Amino acid sequence: MNCMALRWQDDIIVIDAGLMFPEEELLGVDIVVPDISYLTENRDKVRAIVLTHGHEDHIGGLPWILSELNVPVYGTEFTLALVEGKLEEHRLLDNAELIEILPGRRFTLGPFSIMPIRVTHSLVDCVALAIHTPVGTVVHTGDFKIDLSSPDAKPFDLHAFAELGKQGVLCLLQDSTNVDRPGYTPSERAVRPRLDEIFSQAKKKLFFSCFSSSIHRIRIAMELAAAHGRKVAVVGRSLDNSTEIAQDLGYLDLPQGLIINPSQIREMPSNKIVIMISGTQGEPMSALSRAAVNNHKFAHIDAGDTVVLSSRVIPGNEKSIYRMIDHLERRDAKVIHDDGTQGLIHVSGHGSQEELRLMINLLRPKFFVPIHGDYRHLKRHAELAGGLDIVEKVILLEDGEILDLDKTSANKTGKITVGRVCIDAGGSIDVVEDIVIRDRQHISEGGIVLPIITINKRTGKVENAPEIVMRGFAGDDPNMIAESRQVVQRTLESSSDEEKADYAIIKEKIRNDLKRYIQKSTSRRPLIMPVILEI
Repeated sequence: MNCMALRWQDDIIVIDAGLMFPEEELLGVDIVVPDISYLTENRDKVRAIVLTHGHEDHIGGLPWILSELNVPVYGTEFTLALVEGKLEEHRLLDNAELIEILPGRRFTLGPFSIMPIRVTHSLVDCVALAIHTPVGTVVHTGDFKIDLSSPDAKPFDLHAFAELGKQGVLCLLQDSTNVDRPGYTPSERAVRPRLDEIFSQAKKKLFFSCFSSSIHRIRIAMELAAAHGRKVAVVGRSLDNSTEIAQDLGYLDLPQGLIINPSQIREMPSNKIVIMISGTQGEPMSALSRAAVNNHKFAHIDAGDTVVLSSRVIPGNEKSIYRMIDHLERRDAKVIHDDGTQGLIHVSGHGSQEELRLMINLLRPKFFVPIHGDYRHLKRHAELAGGLDIVEKVILLEDGEILDLDKTSANKTGKITVGRVCIDAGGSIDVVEDIVIRDRQHISEGGIVLPIITINKRTGKVENAPEIVMRGFAGDDPNMIAESRQVVQRTLESSSDEEKADYAIIKEKIRNDLKRYIQKSTSRRPLIMPVILEI
Protein backbone atom coordinates (compact mmCIF):
# COMPACT_ATOMS: atom_id res chain seq x y z
CA MET A 1 0.00 0.00 0.00
CA ASN A 2 3.08 2.23 -0.31
CA CYS A 3 3.25 4.09 2.98
CA MET A 4 6.62 4.53 4.67
CA ALA A 5 7.66 6.42 7.80
CA LEU A 6 11.12 7.98 8.22
CA ARG A 7 11.98 9.07 11.77
CA TRP A 8 14.79 11.02 13.43
CA GLN A 9 14.28 11.38 17.21
CA ASP A 10 10.97 13.24 17.62
CA ASP A 11 10.28 13.98 13.93
CA ILE A 12 8.51 11.68 11.46
CA ILE A 13 7.80 12.21 7.77
CA VAL A 14 5.58 9.84 5.80
CA ILE A 15 6.34 9.01 2.16
CA ASP A 16 3.22 8.21 0.11
CA ALA A 17 -0.18 7.04 1.32
CA GLY A 18 -1.56 4.40 -1.00
CA LEU A 19 -4.41 1.93 -1.13
CA MET A 20 -4.98 -1.54 -2.52
CA PHE A 21 -7.97 -2.89 -4.36
CA PRO A 22 -9.42 -5.89 -2.53
CA GLU A 23 -8.72 -9.51 -3.38
CA GLU A 24 -11.70 -11.72 -4.22
CA GLU A 25 -12.04 -13.06 -0.68
CA LEU A 26 -12.68 -9.57 0.75
CA LEU A 27 -16.36 -9.69 -0.10
CA GLY A 28 -18.13 -6.34 -0.32
CA VAL A 29 -14.97 -4.36 0.52
CA ASP A 30 -14.30 -1.38 -1.79
CA ILE A 31 -10.73 -0.48 -0.87
CA VAL A 32 -7.95 -1.55 1.50
CA VAL A 33 -5.78 1.09 3.24
CA PRO A 34 -2.80 0.76 5.60
CA ASP A 35 -3.22 0.45 9.38
CA ILE A 36 -1.68 3.70 10.66
CA SER A 37 -1.68 2.84 14.40
CA TYR A 38 2.05 3.72 14.61
CA LEU A 39 1.38 7.20 13.21
CA THR A 40 -1.66 7.90 15.40
CA GLU A 41 0.29 6.75 18.49
CA ASN A 42 3.00 9.28 17.52
CA ARG A 43 0.69 11.96 16.09
CA ASP A 44 2.57 14.85 17.76
CA LYS A 45 5.76 13.79 15.91
CA VAL A 46 4.35 13.48 12.35
CA ARG A 47 5.45 16.57 10.39
CA ALA A 48 4.01 15.86 6.92
CA ILE A 49 3.14 13.38 4.18
CA VAL A 50 5.36 13.73 1.08
CA LEU A 51 4.04 12.24 -2.20
CA THR A 52 6.20 10.93 -5.04
CA HIS A 53 3.41 10.87 -7.67
CA GLY A 54 -0.34 10.71 -8.17
CA HIS A 55 -1.16 7.05 -8.79
CA GLU A 56 -3.94 5.57 -6.70
CA ASP A 57 -1.57 3.12 -4.96
CA HIS A 58 0.41 6.12 -3.69
CA ILE A 59 -2.28 8.72 -2.89
CA GLY A 60 -5.49 6.65 -2.51
CA GLY A 61 -5.18 6.24 1.27
CA LEU A 62 -4.94 10.00 1.91
CA PRO A 63 -8.65 10.62 2.70
CA TRP A 64 -8.53 7.86 5.34
CA ILE A 65 -5.19 9.00 6.83
CA LEU A 66 -6.07 12.73 6.84
CA SER A 67 -9.38 12.04 8.56
CA GLU A 68 -7.32 10.49 11.40
CA LEU A 69 -4.23 12.69 11.22
CA ASN A 70 -4.49 16.15 9.68
CA VAL A 71 -0.92 17.02 8.63
CA PRO A 72 0.43 19.01 5.64
CA VAL A 73 0.70 17.14 2.33
CA TYR A 74 3.59 17.93 -0.06
CA GLY A 75 3.47 16.98 -3.74
CA THR A 76 4.06 18.24 -7.28
CA GLU A 77 1.44 20.35 -9.08
CA PHE A 78 -0.23 17.49 -10.99
CA THR A 79 -0.15 15.14 -7.98
CA LEU A 80 -1.85 17.75 -5.77
CA ALA A 81 -4.50 18.42 -8.45
CA LEU A 82 -5.45 14.71 -8.27
CA VAL A 83 -5.36 14.83 -4.44
CA GLU A 84 -7.69 17.87 -4.39
CA GLY A 85 -10.38 15.99 -6.33
CA LYS A 86 -10.07 13.01 -3.98
CA LEU A 87 -10.28 15.13 -0.80
CA GLU A 88 -13.19 17.19 -2.17
CA GLU A 89 -15.13 13.95 -2.75
CA HIS A 90 -14.68 13.09 0.95
CA ARG A 91 -15.36 16.68 2.14
CA LEU A 92 -11.84 17.00 3.55
CA LEU A 93 -10.41 19.63 1.21
CA ASP A 94 -11.33 22.71 3.27
CA ASN A 95 -9.23 21.57 6.23
CA ALA A 96 -6.32 20.13 4.24
CA GLU A 97 -2.97 21.88 3.85
CA LEU A 98 -1.52 21.08 0.41
CA ILE A 99 1.95 22.42 -0.39
CA GLU A 100 3.43 22.30 -3.90
CA ILE A 101 7.01 21.11 -4.43
CA LEU A 102 9.21 21.60 -7.50
CA PRO A 103 11.86 19.21 -8.85
CA GLY A 104 15.28 20.64 -8.03
CA ARG A 105 14.01 22.94 -5.27
CA ARG A 106 14.93 21.80 -1.75
CA PHE A 107 12.55 22.17 1.22
CA THR A 108 12.93 21.45 4.93
CA LEU A 109 10.78 19.49 7.37
CA GLY A 110 12.29 19.48 10.88
CA PRO A 111 15.71 17.75 10.65
CA PHE A 112 15.01 16.55 7.06
CA SER A 113 16.14 18.56 4.04
CA ILE A 114 14.35 17.11 1.02
CA MET A 115 15.31 17.48 -2.65
CA PRO A 116 12.68 16.29 -5.15
CA ILE A 117 14.30 14.93 -8.36
CA ARG A 118 12.39 14.54 -11.61
CA VAL A 119 11.83 10.94 -12.70
CA THR A 120 9.76 9.50 -15.56
CA HIS A 121 6.91 7.05 -15.10
CA SER A 122 3.58 6.30 -16.83
CA LEU A 123 2.19 9.44 -15.14
CA VAL A 124 3.42 13.04 -15.41
CA ASP A 125 5.07 15.17 -12.68
CA CYS A 126 6.71 12.30 -10.75
CA VAL A 127 9.66 12.71 -8.39
CA ALA A 128 12.19 10.70 -6.43
CA LEU A 129 13.14 12.12 -3.01
CA ALA A 130 16.71 12.70 -1.79
CA ILE A 131 16.25 13.14 1.95
CA HIS A 132 19.24 14.65 3.73
CA THR A 133 19.23 13.49 7.37
CA PRO A 134 21.71 14.09 10.25
CA VAL A 135 23.35 10.69 9.53
CA GLY A 136 23.41 10.78 5.72
CA THR A 137 21.30 10.93 2.55
CA VAL A 138 18.40 8.52 2.02
CA VAL A 139 17.11 8.29 -1.58
CA HIS A 140 13.55 7.03 -2.24
CA THR A 141 13.07 6.51 -5.99
CA GLY A 142 9.26 6.40 -6.04
CA ASP A 143 7.97 4.58 -9.17
CA PHE A 144 10.31 5.22 -12.10
CA LYS A 145 11.77 4.20 -15.42
CA ILE A 146 14.62 6.00 -17.18
CA ASP A 147 13.01 7.75 -20.18
CA LEU A 148 15.32 10.33 -21.76
CA SER A 149 12.84 11.24 -24.54
CA SER A 150 9.64 11.73 -22.52
CA PRO A 151 6.69 13.04 -24.61
CA ASP A 152 6.30 16.07 -22.27
CA ALA A 153 9.96 17.08 -22.89
CA LYS A 154 10.72 16.64 -19.19
CA PRO A 155 13.21 13.76 -19.18
CA PHE A 156 14.55 11.72 -16.27
CA ASP A 157 17.17 13.81 -14.40
CA LEU A 158 20.24 11.53 -14.64
CA HIS A 159 22.57 14.41 -13.78
CA ALA A 160 20.96 15.02 -10.36
CA PHE A 161 21.38 11.33 -9.43
CA ALA A 162 25.02 11.34 -10.60
CA GLU A 163 25.68 14.40 -8.39
CA LEU A 164 24.11 12.65 -5.40
CA GLY A 165 26.33 9.62 -6.03
CA LYS A 166 29.43 11.87 -5.90
CA GLN A 167 28.28 13.40 -2.60
CA GLY A 168 27.59 9.97 -1.08
CA VAL A 169 24.32 8.13 -0.42
CA LEU A 170 23.72 6.31 2.87
CA CYS A 171 20.69 4.28 1.78
CA LEU A 172 18.80 3.71 -1.48
CA LEU A 173 15.17 2.55 -1.46
CA GLN A 174 14.38 1.47 -5.04
CA ASP A 175 11.27 0.42 -7.00
CA SER A 176 11.27 -3.37 -7.60
CA THR A 177 8.14 -3.77 -9.77
CA ASN A 178 9.90 -4.79 -13.01
CA VAL A 179 12.95 -6.55 -11.55
CA ASP A 180 11.96 -9.73 -13.45
CA ARG A 181 12.32 -8.01 -16.84
CA PRO A 182 15.75 -8.01 -18.52
CA GLY A 183 17.06 -5.03 -20.48
CA TYR A 184 15.49 -1.56 -20.52
CA THR A 185 11.84 -0.48 -20.46
CA PRO A 186 10.96 1.26 -23.76
CA SER A 187 10.15 4.99 -23.81
CA GLU A 188 6.53 6.16 -23.84
CA ARG A 189 7.17 7.29 -27.42
CA ALA A 190 7.73 3.64 -28.46
CA VAL A 191 3.95 3.06 -28.76
CA ARG A 192 3.49 5.81 -31.35
CA PRO A 193 4.39 3.88 -34.59
CA ARG A 194 2.00 0.98 -33.90
CA LEU A 195 -0.80 3.31 -32.75
CA ASP A 196 -0.28 5.46 -35.86
CA GLU A 197 -0.69 2.32 -37.99
CA ILE A 198 -3.92 1.38 -36.13
CA PHE A 199 -5.34 4.91 -36.55
CA SER A 200 -4.60 4.88 -40.29
CA GLN A 201 -6.18 1.42 -40.81
CA ALA A 202 -9.38 2.00 -38.78
CA LYS A 203 -12.27 2.26 -41.22
CA LYS A 204 -15.03 3.16 -38.74
CA LYS A 205 -15.24 4.44 -35.16
CA LEU A 206 -12.08 4.02 -33.09
CA PHE A 207 -12.46 3.38 -29.37
CA PHE A 208 -9.24 4.04 -27.47
CA SER A 209 -8.92 2.93 -23.84
CA CYS A 210 -5.96 3.41 -21.48
CA PHE A 211 -5.44 4.08 -17.77
CA SER A 212 -6.94 7.47 -16.97
CA SER A 213 -3.64 8.52 -15.35
CA SER A 214 -1.58 7.77 -18.51
CA ILE A 215 -1.39 11.39 -19.65
CA HIS A 216 1.47 10.66 -22.10
CA ARG A 217 -0.63 7.94 -23.79
CA ILE A 218 -3.72 10.20 -23.89
CA ARG A 219 -1.60 12.95 -25.44
CA ILE A 220 -0.18 10.62 -28.14
CA ALA A 221 -3.70 9.32 -28.98
CA MET A 222 -5.10 12.86 -29.26
CA GLU A 223 -2.20 14.02 -31.45
CA LEU A 224 -2.77 11.00 -33.74
CA ALA A 225 -6.52 11.70 -33.86
CA ALA A 226 -5.80 15.27 -34.99
CA ALA A 227 -3.22 14.03 -37.56
CA HIS A 228 -5.77 11.56 -39.02
CA GLY A 229 -8.58 14.14 -39.19
CA ARG A 230 -10.69 12.68 -36.38
CA LYS A 231 -12.50 14.49 -33.56
CA VAL A 232 -12.17 13.17 -29.99
CA ALA A 233 -14.98 12.48 -27.49
CA VAL A 234 -13.95 11.63 -23.91
CA VAL A 235 -16.27 9.14 -22.22
CA GLY A 236 -15.92 8.03 -18.58
CA ARG A 237 -15.60 10.05 -15.38
CA SER A 238 -11.99 9.17 -14.46
CA LEU A 239 -10.71 9.89 -17.98
CA ASP A 240 -12.71 13.10 -18.16
CA ASN A 241 -11.25 14.32 -14.84
CA SER A 242 -7.63 13.57 -15.67
CA THR A 243 -7.78 15.08 -19.20
CA GLU A 244 -9.36 18.22 -17.74
CA ILE A 245 -6.60 18.54 -15.10
CA ALA A 246 -3.90 17.84 -17.73
CA GLN A 247 -5.34 20.56 -20.00
CA ASP A 248 -5.58 23.08 -17.14
CA LEU A 249 -1.93 22.45 -16.16
CA GLY A 250 -0.62 22.54 -19.74
CA TYR A 251 0.23 18.83 -20.15
CA LEU A 252 -2.29 18.57 -23.02
CA ASP A 253 -2.05 21.35 -25.58
CA LEU A 254 -4.81 20.49 -28.04
CA PRO A 255 -5.94 22.13 -31.29
CA GLN A 256 -9.12 24.21 -31.01
CA GLY A 257 -12.25 22.14 -31.65
CA LEU A 258 -10.53 18.73 -31.42
CA ILE A 259 -12.62 17.59 -28.43
CA ILE A 260 -16.36 17.28 -28.86
CA ASN A 261 -19.12 16.46 -26.39
CA PRO A 262 -20.07 12.75 -26.16
CA SER A 263 -23.63 13.72 -27.17
CA GLN A 264 -22.23 14.78 -30.60
CA ILE A 265 -20.79 11.31 -31.42
CA ARG A 266 -23.90 10.32 -33.41
CA GLU A 267 -23.65 13.43 -35.60
CA MET A 268 -20.11 12.56 -36.73
CA PRO A 269 -19.22 10.26 -39.68
CA SER A 270 -17.92 7.02 -38.14
CA ASN A 271 -14.48 7.41 -39.78
CA LYS A 272 -14.03 10.89 -38.28
CA ILE A 273 -14.27 10.11 -34.55
CA VAL A 274 -12.06 8.69 -31.79
CA ILE A 275 -13.82 7.83 -28.54
CA MET A 276 -11.42 7.90 -25.57
CA ILE A 277 -13.15 5.59 -23.10
CA SER A 278 -12.33 4.42 -19.56
CA GLY A 279 -12.45 0.79 -18.41
CA THR A 280 -9.34 -1.06 -19.60
CA GLN A 281 -9.60 -3.57 -16.72
CA GLY A 282 -13.18 -4.63 -17.47
CA GLU A 283 -14.53 -2.96 -14.29
CA PRO A 284 -18.25 -3.90 -14.21
CA MET A 285 -19.69 -0.35 -14.31
CA SER A 286 -16.97 1.30 -16.41
CA ALA A 287 -17.91 3.04 -19.65
CA LEU A 288 -16.25 0.40 -21.88
CA SER A 289 -17.86 -2.55 -20.05
CA ARG A 290 -21.27 -0.91 -20.49
CA ALA A 291 -20.59 -0.11 -24.16
CA ALA A 292 -19.51 -3.74 -24.71
CA VAL A 293 -23.03 -4.91 -23.78
CA ASN A 294 -24.69 -2.00 -25.64
CA ASN A 295 -25.72 -0.28 -22.43
CA HIS A 296 -24.08 3.15 -22.77
CA LYS A 297 -25.93 6.37 -23.52
CA PHE A 298 -23.35 7.74 -26.01
CA ALA A 299 -20.80 5.03 -26.83
CA HIS A 300 -22.31 2.49 -29.23
CA ILE A 301 -20.01 -0.18 -30.66
CA ASP A 302 -20.99 -1.39 -34.13
CA ALA A 303 -19.65 -4.10 -36.43
CA GLY A 304 -16.33 -3.01 -37.97
CA ASP A 305 -15.43 -0.53 -35.19
CA THR A 306 -11.91 -0.80 -33.73
CA VAL A 307 -11.32 -1.05 -29.96
CA VAL A 308 -7.76 -0.51 -28.67
CA LEU A 309 -6.87 -1.51 -25.10
CA SER A 310 -3.60 0.34 -24.53
CA SER A 311 -2.81 -1.05 -21.08
CA ARG A 312 -1.52 -4.15 -19.33
CA VAL A 313 -3.65 -6.80 -17.68
CA ILE A 314 -3.38 -6.22 -13.93
CA PRO A 315 -3.06 -9.65 -12.23
CA GLY A 316 -6.45 -10.68 -10.86
CA ASN A 317 -8.41 -8.82 -13.56
CA GLU A 318 -7.95 -11.43 -16.31
CA LYS A 319 -11.48 -12.86 -16.09
CA SER A 320 -13.28 -9.51 -16.26
CA ILE A 321 -11.07 -8.23 -19.11
CA TYR A 322 -11.48 -11.33 -21.27
CA ARG A 323 -15.21 -11.42 -20.55
CA MET A 324 -15.44 -7.82 -21.83
CA ILE A 325 -13.33 -8.69 -24.92
CA ASP A 326 -15.76 -11.57 -25.63
CA HIS A 327 -18.68 -9.10 -25.56
CA LEU A 328 -16.80 -6.76 -27.92
CA GLU A 329 -16.05 -9.64 -30.31
CA ARG A 330 -19.77 -10.58 -30.27
CA ARG A 331 -20.47 -7.06 -31.55
CA ASP A 332 -18.05 -7.79 -34.42
CA ALA A 333 -15.62 -5.11 -33.28
CA LYS A 334 -11.90 -5.46 -34.06
CA VAL A 335 -10.24 -5.68 -30.62
CA ILE A 336 -6.53 -4.90 -30.31
CA HIS A 337 -4.92 -5.57 -26.94
CA ASP A 338 -1.34 -5.96 -25.78
CA ASP A 339 -0.38 -9.43 -27.00
CA GLY A 340 3.08 -8.22 -28.00
CA THR A 341 2.93 -9.79 -31.48
CA GLN A 342 2.48 -6.78 -33.76
CA GLY A 343 4.38 -3.89 -32.20
CA LEU A 344 3.87 -2.06 -28.96
CA ILE A 345 0.55 -0.51 -27.96
CA HIS A 346 1.55 -0.32 -24.26
CA VAL A 347 4.80 0.14 -22.36
CA SER A 348 5.42 -0.21 -18.65
CA GLY A 349 6.08 2.75 -16.36
CA HIS A 350 8.66 0.86 -14.29
CA GLY A 351 12.37 0.36 -14.87
CA SER A 352 13.70 -3.03 -15.98
CA GLN A 353 16.90 -4.74 -14.73
CA GLU A 354 19.41 -2.56 -16.59
CA GLU A 355 17.78 0.66 -15.34
CA LEU A 356 17.82 -0.66 -11.78
CA ARG A 357 21.53 -1.49 -12.13
CA LEU A 358 22.22 1.92 -13.66
CA MET A 359 20.60 3.71 -10.70
CA ILE A 360 22.61 1.69 -8.18
CA ASN A 361 25.81 2.43 -10.16
CA LEU A 362 25.01 6.16 -10.29
CA LEU A 363 24.13 6.50 -6.59
CA ARG A 364 26.64 3.98 -5.17
CA PRO A 365 24.70 3.65 -1.88
CA LYS A 366 26.23 2.17 1.29
CA PHE A 367 22.97 0.34 2.10
CA PHE A 368 20.24 -0.88 -0.25
CA VAL A 369 16.56 -1.64 0.45
CA PRO A 370 14.25 -2.91 -2.35
CA ILE A 371 10.68 -1.49 -2.14
CA HIS A 372 7.37 -1.85 -4.08
CA GLY A 373 6.28 -5.28 -5.31
CA ASP A 374 5.66 -8.71 -3.82
CA TYR A 375 8.20 -10.61 -1.71
CA ARG A 376 9.53 -12.45 -4.77
CA HIS A 377 10.29 -9.08 -6.45
CA LEU A 378 12.05 -7.75 -3.35
CA LYS A 379 14.15 -10.92 -3.07
CA ARG A 380 15.15 -10.85 -6.75
CA HIS A 381 16.00 -7.15 -6.46
CA ALA A 382 18.12 -7.79 -3.35
CA GLU A 383 20.04 -10.46 -5.30
CA LEU A 384 20.52 -8.07 -8.26
CA ALA A 385 21.92 -5.32 -5.97
CA GLY A 386 24.06 -7.78 -4.01
CA GLY A 387 25.70 -8.97 -7.23
CA LEU A 388 27.08 -5.51 -8.09
CA ASP A 389 29.83 -5.29 -5.40
CA ILE A 390 28.98 -1.62 -4.84
CA VAL A 391 26.56 -1.94 -1.96
CA GLU A 392 28.00 -2.72 1.47
CA LYS A 393 24.79 -4.29 2.78
CA VAL A 394 21.43 -5.25 1.27
CA ILE A 395 18.46 -5.30 3.67
CA LEU A 396 15.21 -7.04 2.75
CA LEU A 397 12.40 -5.35 4.69
CA GLU A 398 8.83 -6.54 5.05
CA ASP A 399 5.83 -4.47 6.17
CA GLY A 400 6.16 -3.27 9.75
CA GLU A 401 9.88 -3.99 10.17
CA ILE A 402 12.02 -1.19 11.58
CA LEU A 403 15.39 -0.42 10.00
CA ASP A 404 17.80 1.56 12.18
CA LEU A 405 20.41 3.50 10.21
CA ASP A 406 23.46 5.45 11.30
CA LYS A 407 26.60 6.49 9.42
CA THR A 408 28.20 3.06 9.66
CA SER A 409 25.47 0.45 10.23
CA ALA A 410 21.98 -0.64 9.18
CA ASN A 411 20.10 -3.16 11.33
CA LYS A 412 16.57 -4.41 11.77
CA THR A 413 15.51 -3.57 15.34
CA GLY A 414 11.94 -4.79 15.72
CA LYS A 415 8.43 -4.48 14.37
CA ILE A 416 5.52 -2.08 14.66
CA THR A 417 1.81 -2.80 14.26
CA VAL A 418 0.88 -2.87 10.59
CA GLY A 419 -1.88 -4.46 8.59
CA ARG A 420 -4.81 -3.59 6.44
CA VAL A 421 -7.95 -1.63 7.11
CA CYS A 422 -10.89 -2.65 4.90
CA ILE A 423 -13.18 0.17 3.81
CA ASP A 424 -16.74 0.14 2.47
CA ALA A 425 -16.61 3.52 0.75
CA GLY A 426 -20.30 4.07 0.19
CA GLY A 427 -20.30 7.86 0.51
CA SER A 428 -18.65 7.93 3.92
CA ILE A 429 -15.59 6.00 5.05
CA ASP A 430 -16.76 2.90 6.96
CA VAL A 431 -14.18 0.48 8.32
CA VAL A 432 -15.12 -3.18 7.84
CA GLU A 433 -13.99 -5.34 10.76
CA ASP A 434 -12.32 -8.71 10.10
CA ILE A 435 -15.24 -10.50 11.79
CA VAL A 436 -17.65 -8.95 9.25
CA ILE A 437 -15.52 -10.20 6.35
CA ARG A 438 -15.33 -13.62 8.00
CA ASP A 439 -19.15 -13.69 8.26
CA ARG A 440 -19.48 -12.66 4.60
CA GLN A 441 -17.12 -15.46 3.55
CA HIS A 442 -18.98 -17.89 5.76
CA ILE A 443 -22.34 -16.93 4.19
CA SER A 444 -20.88 -17.04 0.64
CA GLU A 445 -19.53 -20.56 1.17
CA GLY A 446 -22.16 -22.17 3.41
CA GLY A 447 -25.29 -20.01 3.19
CA ILE A 448 -27.35 -18.78 6.13
CA VAL A 449 -30.02 -20.38 8.34
CA LEU A 450 -32.41 -18.25 10.43
CA PRO A 451 -34.44 -20.14 13.05
CA ILE A 452 -37.21 -17.72 14.13
CA ILE A 453 -38.83 -18.35 17.52
CA THR A 454 -41.83 -16.41 18.85
CA ILE A 455 -41.92 -16.07 22.66
CA ASN A 456 -44.73 -14.56 24.75
CA LYS A 457 -43.14 -11.79 26.77
CA ARG A 458 -45.61 -12.13 29.67
CA THR A 459 -45.70 -15.92 30.09
CA GLY A 460 -42.28 -16.84 28.62
CA LYS A 461 -43.95 -19.58 26.57
CA VAL A 462 -43.16 -20.36 22.91
CA GLU A 463 -46.27 -19.29 20.99
CA ASN A 464 -45.88 -21.00 17.59
CA ALA A 465 -43.82 -23.74 16.00
CA PRO A 466 -40.35 -22.40 15.08
CA GLU A 467 -39.98 -21.03 11.55
CA ILE A 468 -36.83 -21.88 9.57
CA VAL A 469 -35.53 -19.61 6.78
CA MET A 470 -32.65 -20.91 4.64
CA ARG A 471 -30.76 -18.88 2.03
CA GLY A 472 -27.90 -20.14 -0.17
CA PHE A 473 -28.29 -23.55 1.45
CA ALA A 474 -30.85 -26.34 0.90
CA GLY A 475 -33.52 -23.66 0.63
CA ASP A 476 -35.97 -25.77 -1.38
CA ASP A 477 -35.60 -29.02 0.59
CA PRO A 478 -38.82 -29.40 2.65
CA ASN A 479 -37.41 -32.41 4.55
CA MET A 480 -34.39 -30.43 5.71
CA ILE A 481 -36.62 -27.53 6.85
CA ALA A 482 -39.02 -29.90 8.67
CA GLU A 483 -36.17 -31.76 10.40
CA SER A 484 -34.49 -28.47 11.41
CA ARG A 485 -37.79 -27.26 12.85
CA GLN A 486 -38.03 -30.44 14.97
CA VAL A 487 -34.42 -30.00 16.21
CA VAL A 488 -35.24 -26.45 17.40
CA GLN A 489 -38.52 -27.66 18.92
CA ARG A 490 -36.69 -30.38 20.89
CA THR A 491 -34.11 -27.85 22.11
CA LEU A 492 -36.89 -25.58 23.38
CA GLU A 493 -38.75 -28.44 25.06
CA SER A 494 -35.61 -29.64 26.87
CA SER A 495 -34.77 -26.12 28.13
CA SER A 496 -35.88 -24.86 31.55
CA ASP A 497 -38.03 -21.73 31.98
CA GLU A 498 -34.93 -19.98 33.34
CA GLU A 499 -32.96 -20.80 30.17
CA LYS A 500 -35.84 -19.64 27.95
CA ALA A 501 -35.93 -16.34 29.83
CA ASP A 502 -32.23 -15.74 29.00
CA TYR A 503 -32.24 -15.13 25.25
CA ALA A 504 -28.43 -15.32 24.92
CA ILE A 505 -28.41 -18.87 26.40
CA ILE A 506 -31.38 -20.14 24.38
CA LYS A 507 -29.92 -18.73 21.11
CA GLU A 508 -26.60 -20.46 21.79
CA LYS A 509 -28.33 -23.79 22.56
CA ILE A 510 -30.38 -23.57 19.34
CA ARG A 511 -27.28 -22.66 17.31
CA ASN A 512 -25.24 -25.59 18.68
CA ASP A 513 -27.98 -28.23 18.26
CA LEU A 514 -28.86 -27.06 14.74
CA LYS A 515 -25.19 -26.86 13.73
CA ARG A 516 -24.63 -30.45 14.94
CA TYR A 517 -27.66 -31.73 12.99
CA ILE A 518 -26.82 -29.88 9.74
CA GLN A 519 -23.16 -30.87 9.79
CA LYS A 520 -24.04 -34.50 10.44
CA SER A 521 -26.63 -34.70 7.65
CA THR A 522 -25.01 -32.47 4.97
CA SER A 523 -21.34 -31.85 5.98
CA ARG A 524 -22.07 -28.16 5.38
CA ARG A 525 -21.50 -25.28 7.81
CA PRO A 526 -23.96 -22.46 7.15
CA LEU A 527 -24.03 -19.34 9.34
CA ILE A 528 -26.81 -19.96 11.91
CA MET A 529 -28.44 -16.88 13.43
CA PRO A 530 -31.38 -17.59 15.75
CA VAL A 531 -33.92 -14.75 15.91
CA ILE A 532 -36.26 -14.37 18.89
CA LEU A 533 -39.44 -12.34 18.43
CA GLU A 534 -41.25 -11.14 21.56
CA ILE A 535 -45.01 -10.73 21.46
